[in-house]
Amino acid sequence: MASRIEEYGFVSDLRTGALISREGSIDWLCVPRFDSESVFGALVGNKNHGRWLLEPSHEDEATSVRPEVHRRYRPSTFILETRWRTESGEVLVTEFMPIGGNGNSLVRRIQGLRGQVLMRQELELRFGYGKIVPWVRRIHDDDGEALLAIAGPQAVILRADALPQAGPDYSHVGEFMVEAGQAIDLQLHAYSSHNIPPAAINVDLALEATSTYWTNWSSNYLPQGNYDREVERSLLVLRALTHGRTGGIVAAPTTSLPEQFGGERNWDYRYCWLRDAALTLEAMMTHGFRQEALHWRNWLLRAVAGDPHDLQIMYGISGERELPEQVLAHLPGYEGSTPVRLGNGAVNQYQGDVVGEVMVALAKLRNRGVHEDHFSWPLQRNMLLFVENNINRKDHGIWEMRGEKRDFTHSRVMMWAAMDCGVQAVQEHGLEGPVGRWAEIRDMLRTEILELGFNSEINSFTQTYGSTEVDASLLVLPQVGFLAYDDERILGTVSRLEHDLLGSTSMLLRYRTEACLDGLAPGEHPFLACSFWLVEQYARSGRVPEAKTLMDRLIGCGNDLGLLSEEYDTTANRMAGNYPQAFSHLALIRAADALNRATHQGTTTGQEPAQPKPRGN
Repeated sequence: MASRIEEYGFVSDLRTGALISREGSIDWLCVPRFDSESVFGALVGNKNHGRWLLEPSHEDEATSVRPEVHRRYRPSTFILETRWRTESGEVLVTEFMPIGGNGNSLVRRIQGLRGQVLMRQELELRFGYGKIVPWVRRIHDDDGEALLAIAGPQAVILRADALPQAGPDYSHVGEFMVEAGQAIDLQLHAYSSHNIPPAAINVDLALEATSTYWTNWSSNYLPQGNYDREVERSLLVLRALTHGRTGGIVAAPTTSLPEQFGGERNWDYRYCWLRDAALTLEAMMTHGFRQEALHWRNWLLRAVAGDPHDLQIMYGISGERELPEQVLAHLPGYEGSTPVRLGNGAVNQYQGDVVGEVMVALAKLRNRGVHEDHFSWPLQRNMLLFVENNINRKDHGIWEMRGEKRDFTHSRVMMWAAMDCGVQAVQEHGLEGPVGRWAEIRDMLRTEILELGFNSEINSFTQTYGSTEVDASLLVLPQVGFLAYDDERILGTVSRLEHDLLGSTSMLLRYRTEACLDGLAPGEHPFLACSFWLVEQYARSGRVPEAKTLMDRLIGCGNDLGLLSEEYDTTANRMAGNYPQAFSHLALIRAADALNRATHQGTTTGQEPAQPKPRGN
């Protein structure tokens, strides 16, 4: 059985990533990319679907004392250090994925710190999401003895100072003693089977180079005041979830971690949503990562290039458009949560807000002095044409509802924001475009939203036109300048959200699933990004003490490594949903910026985010 979600650490090589439990088991790794097939898939199955366990040996579970475990990331890196203390000694296990190279490598270094510790490992290699048992044999080459596993196009080689031996059920098991002052290295390399096996790496050099990469990258972050550690880690998470060559950022490195334990709300998040990419662009440029922001902009523009009618809400890591949803029926799911899904059917949805998210982010980049070129501005004009052509079309909304399409207020506001950005681009930056038509559509949308999206009887904007249900996405309205944070209509909406969606733990649900708009059985947990949006709203409308209280509560929902999932089960006090979740970390950054701005009244040392001004009444 997999560990609780919060028990996992995460390491990345900017192409893929591995989840490593506190107990020392690597239960998730897909190669060569985040969205590739897994070689370790126990996270959504069991050990027979692939895992690599490394821990101190304890033969008699009933009588032996469990080792003490303390772990951390090396400061400003994604190098995971786990310190094991046993009755006989102490060891430090350092785990990381080297940056660069042609394949994927995962290194586990065990260093003896005190006494001696008997370590054991269990290796179950399973390709194809746990369906394929590879052919494994021992080989000898210039780097010594190794284990080589091959099946079809995939191959994995384990080079180690202590190789495991063949065990039951196609596993490999072994034990080795680590003395104080001794270091033992385990190297797992994944590569294409038609190539020759990769040579062993120099672990000292690889560790130094990986540490230097992460610390140099994070040194661009300028401290903002409070929550510096959390913001820095969140920025690092966004980088770690990015494919370093294409610039595509995945929403999470996992598939089908449940939003409701034992339920069907299980989705594949290993793809690139335009919304997430746009918000990442904002976060990066706000905190001094100009080159990264441009990298993401270029990915966005490549992904959406083509006929505006073909615009999608999400793409593959390199901009792939075909992401059909399938069910991996052989996998029992995380804690029995089925189905386990591959691909995402939301790729075929129409979500009216997406162009607005992209246009707002690109407008902020433009306002920071980044010039449009012959490629970027024409594509933005194409996206505005897409909005115009779909102006009367109902949609599935930001939460990818699988029920009936409707007029979602948030979607209509983001369409307004898209047109507003187009008007500003012409009027304030001298770019070419049919500004009169864009302004007319913008103003028409504004009038419509205020008339149909606001319910005066409940003094609140509503989830969809003509309803009384509310949605946490309404907190985005002041973020894009539709109304001020302290506008009475926004404050009324906040009051309604608090009444309908705020639980006893002061954490927001996205919407009431009991209203049955999403086409699924009701039931899910508070959504962390929405709760961070509420922090931002509180901070910017003068409720700073409440903002800080909620912020501290949400920070406490992270694990000891500072990683956040998508949702949080406040009853069982555990994480839920895919993990680590880019959207949660993006919202954390916005919330921290807002709190710092409110607390220090604009005197922070870092760069302040450029905020849109409310337009109209």
